[in-house]
Amino acid sequence: MKIQERTGAGAGRSAAPAGPSVGERLPTPPRERKPALAALAVLLILVGALGATMLVLQAGDRIEVVKITEEIPAGQAVNDSNTTSVMVAEDPGINYVKWSQLDALKKLKAVTTIPGGVVAVGEMFGEEAKVPEGKALVGLSLKEGQYPAGLKSGATVAAYRVGGTSRSGSGDDADGGSAGSSGGDSVIVDKAVVDYVQDAKGDDLVSSTNLPVTLLVDDAQAAALTQAATNGEVALVLVPGN
Repeated sequence: MKIQERTGAGAGRSAAPAGPSVGERLPTPPRERKPALAALAVLLILVGALGATMLVLQAGDRIEVVKITEEIPAGQAVNDSNTTSVMVAEDPGINYVKWSQLDALKKLKAVTTIPGGVVAVGEMFGEEAKVPEGKALVGLSLKEGQYPAGLKSGATVAAYRVGGTSRSGSGDDADGGSAGSSGGDSVIVDKAVVDYVQDAKGDDLVSSTNLPVTLLVDDAQAAALTQAATNGEVALVLVPGN
């Protein structure tokens, strides 16, 4: 009886499942595929490629145009020192002046004062300047002492008749100098705007020490100012408003 019980007990143990051997890996569940993430990755790649293509195409549509580097008064032209080239995106709606057209542009004049730092367009230039209604442009040629130092376009000045004898009569020969001086020293224009002034260091002044200046004045003042300028009897003074 004892032998049979032991045998039965041993048989029960042998029937139990054996444990896993040392070093054997447990099976892993299969990975779950995520098609949505894969599609998103492909979409991002396509968007990046499209953006790069657009940049290349836009770069190909850029053109070289004229940029104004210094203020150009009305009636004056561009030159090599007040222009430079710049690349811009081509736009059929904007009448850009191409850099290759610079020589032709030099033959035209600014119809109004053009500030520095802007890109040139065709509407800024023409055969002559556009003078505002009721105004006139009067050119002067001033000697040193007849204008303030550092005079620039856009400044507000007063024009005086100085040192003239054109108003003195022939019967004033005894004291013509003093009579002419007292009669001539008067205000011609109380407020005028300097439309243009030549750079005193420019090459155009090699043969002359006179300074070319153009004033924008009222029509009614143009005749008197022109007459005084012809006689060399004009002096400019800076006045409030600058």
